[in-house]
Amino acid sequence: MTDFAVSWNLCRGRFADSVSGLTDEQLNYRLHSETLTIGEMALHVAGTELWFVSQLTKRENDAYETKLIKAATDSVVNELPFPYSPEEVNDGSVKEALDYVAKIVQPHIENPSEEFLTTEIQSVLGPIITGQGALARFAFHPGYHQGQVHIIKTAPGYPA
Repeated sequence: MTDFAVSWNLCRGRFADSVSGLTDEQLNYRLHSETLTIGEMALHVAGTELWFVSQLTKRENDAYETKLIKAATDSVVNELPFPYSPEEVNDGSVKEALDYVAKIVQPHIENPSEEFLTTEIQSVLGPIITGQGALARFAFHPGYHQGQVHIIKTAPGYPA
C-alpha cells in the first residue's frame, strides 16, 4: 500500500463518516450563497476523484459517471449550476457516489502503475498535473472538505 493510500483511506473514511446519516435538510443546508452544501461537497469529492482516474486511465464514462464528474467543477470553479438538484441529494445518493467511486479509485491509489503516476492530466483548478500529483490531491482533498463540514455543522442555524 502506498503512502497516498494510507492518507486517502484515513481522510476519505473520516469524510464519509462526517456526511453519513444526515437528513436531506442537513445535507442541503447552505451556509451562504458562496458555499457548497455538505451533500454537494460529498458529490464534488467523488466527482473529482472519478474525473482524475478517468483521465489517467482513459476510462469511458457512462451517464451516471459523467454527471458525477461535473460535480468536480460545476458551481465550484465555474459559474455553471451544480449538476444535482437538492431533491437528488440525500443520504442514499451521497453514500452511493462515495462508495461507487472508492471502488474505482482504490486499486489505483494502493498500487499505481508507473504510467498512472507519470501521465499528465488537467486538475480541477486548471493546472496540468501528473498522476502522482493527482494522488497527492486525493490524500488531502476529503480532509479539506471534512473541515468545511465541521464548520457547517457547528454554524448557527444548522438544522438539528
